[in-house]
Amino acid sequence: MKLFTSVHDVANVPAIVKEALELKANPFAHQELGKNKTIGLIFLNPSLRTRLSTQKAALNLGMNAIVMNIDKEGWALETRDGVVMNGTTVEHIREAAGVMGEYCDILGIRSFPSLKDKEEDYTEDIFNKFIKYSGIPVISLESATRHPLQSFADLITIEEHKKTAKPKVVLTWAPHVKALPQAVPNSFAEWMCKAQEEGMIDFVITHPEGYELAENFTPGAKITYNQDEALSGADFIYVKNWSSYEDYGKVLTEGEGWMMTQEKLKITNKAKVMHCLPVRRDLELGSDILDSEDSLVIKEAANRVWAAQAVIKGILEEL
Repeated sequence: MKLFTSVHDVANVPAIVKEALELKANPFAHQELGKNKTIGLIFLNPSLRTRLSTQKAALNLGMNAIVMNIDKEGWALETRDGVVMNGTTVEHIREAAGVMGEYCDILGIRSFPSLKDKEEDYTEDIFNKFIKYSGIPVISLESATRHPLQSFADLITIEEHKKTAKPKVVLTWAPHVKALPQAVPNSFAEWMCKAQEEGMIDFVITHPEGYELAENFTPGAKITYNQDEALSGADFIYVKNWSSYEDYGKVLTEGEGWMMTQEKLKITNKAKVMHCLPVRRDLELGSDILDSEDSLVIKEAANRVWAAQAVIKGILEEL
């Protein structure tokens, strides 16, 4: 593996899930791989789980980890080409990424979308320039359109906690106070569709009209506007808000009746509930679920370490 931006960079999804669980059972078995190697974790946006879990994963593999919040600690970055830099930007991404490539063996990059320009966000311009100009393997720590380490951890969690050979997994939209990106639901849908192809799960997406994700992220998924229909018989429920893709970045409804509660769980197959975190209690997801044994959010977050470790290991093996 020389790049990790989506499920499409994974040759065998069931195999890498199995490997992540093996790493969880024996975290320090491959420390020789990372000896005298450095990973740079570069954040243009805030992070808690992604930063801590990826840093811990690198340390488990014997690596040095350098973390930089470039939005606060670096020079103002120019990402456009062909512009005279006579404004507020001080350093061009060409030089910044190039220097990072000299200091590090692997880079992890987090860069959120603007939610203003769909074409700009969905071409992943900033992320792709880091890949191009750094000249070293790059891991997505969340981009404008995807959050693959989160989705990988989600699939690990489902595999670990499933009680049937082929559980029903539901992605359900939830209310929020502001417009959020499609990155997490895009990525979750992409990974679950691939898992469905592999015969690992059955996958359903439910949301109000107008919140359809881009079709290339949902091949093979059943999509319904009826949340109760989707929840019926579900084994796992993944709760997440996102803004409209078609009416880009817009909030189309307050989402009354869409928050997941214990009452709604009664029609499921004793479903376990998941969320990527951070979560707004009693808006996206009821405290009655979060504080119950039905919630997997902490165990899911813990699995972020093993997702990151499996990916970093795969890259180190090819350096």
